[in-house]
Amino acid sequence: MSGDELLRTLSALSNPHRLRVIAALAEGRRYVSQLAREMSMSRPLLTVHLRKLESAGLVTGSLELSEDGKAMKFYELAEFELLLTPESVARAATTLSEGTGDE
Repeated sequence: MSGDELLRTLSALSNPHRLRVIAALAEGRRYVSQLAREMSMSRPLLTVHLRKLESAGLVTGSLELSEDGKAMKFYELAEFELLLTPESVARAATTLSEGTGDE
């Protein structure tokens, strides 16, 4: 994993709401509205969190049509495993893009 990918992944996981989304999706894929109800979260806020997780490669979204023709967005977990060791962090640090840092 590159340094930039590691930062993107850790950033996505650094929010308790996003950790709860991961936990919910570990039980199976969900329609956005269903997940929002289960998490007692507004759909717009949930969508922000899902996009952050998707950009980090932790979840995937797909559009499907319901029987009545409505577009429904489903999300599910992507296959991932994150093993952090001092050595893996050091390797990732050598690949960081210029300008990546504390902002």
